[in-house]
Amino acid sequence: MAKHRMKHGRRQTFIGSVAVLVVVAFVGFLMITNLRVNRTTVTSNDTAELIEARVRQVNELQQEVNKLSTQIDTLNKLATNSKDATGNDAGSGTMLPAVEGEGLTVTLNDSQLWKNRVDANGSSADIDSYVIHQQDVEAVVDALWAGGAEVMQIMDQRILANSAVICAGNVLLLQGKRYSPPFTISAIGPVKSMERALDESDTINTFKQYVTAFGLGYDVKQEFLHFDETPSLLQPLKYAKVIPEANKNNDQQPEQPAEDTNGSN
Repeated sequence: MAKHRMKHGRRQTFIGSVAVLVVVAFVGFLMITNLRVNRTTVTSNDTAELIEARVRQVNELQQEVNKLSTQIDTLNKLATNSKDATGNDAGSGTMLPAVEGEGLTVTLNDSQLWKNRVDANGSSADIDSYVIHQQDVEAVVDALWAGGAEVMQIMDQRILANSAVICAGNVLLLQGKRYSPPFTISAIGPVKSMERALDESDTINTFKQYVTAFGLGYDVKQEFLHFDETPSLLQPLKYAKVIPEANKNNDQQPEQPAEDTNGSN
């Protein structure tokens, strides 16, 4: 009987050891999985770092594009032995040359009064009235073009034929970069004409009412401006052509019935 009890005790000890080993291994697996999940979650949730990483990547790629575009432009000039006479016509090159001259700089900024309108929950029903919107930037751009602006720049980006002004919240997105207010729109051209266009713009006059009522920032300054060279479009734009009036009329005329050469009715 003693020997039988000893064997049974050994069997229980072995089974218990295996069970403990399995439990420890399972707990270790759970800990490692939890660490991996938490690490991924922290990385994914850190939106600010992701955005900054993307911005740095865009800046690096833009610098590379600028360098390659300059090299291509230099080779094109050597091959064609020609110079671009105008400051804003790229011709066959890939770089717009640097330009400078008298112009206007319009600065738009969010209101500092919005903090007084935020409730205890951090929200406000009319917070949109205290921030700059996409249509505000577009109104200034349109007015400057209408006033005869020759070259324009928003923040540090030259405005090209493919440029688009897009706002996400109160952040300006332009050609792969993000900008926070204040927003600056600079234009080289006839100063008096551009000032008059700003004053006569209905959209800007409406915006000025918000400046008075909600404290938005609006400042127009005359100054000597310098724009650095920048890559232009790599592919020429193609435009639709108007159909000549004569051909258009011919296309709309109904077909005449063929004459009966046999004289039959």
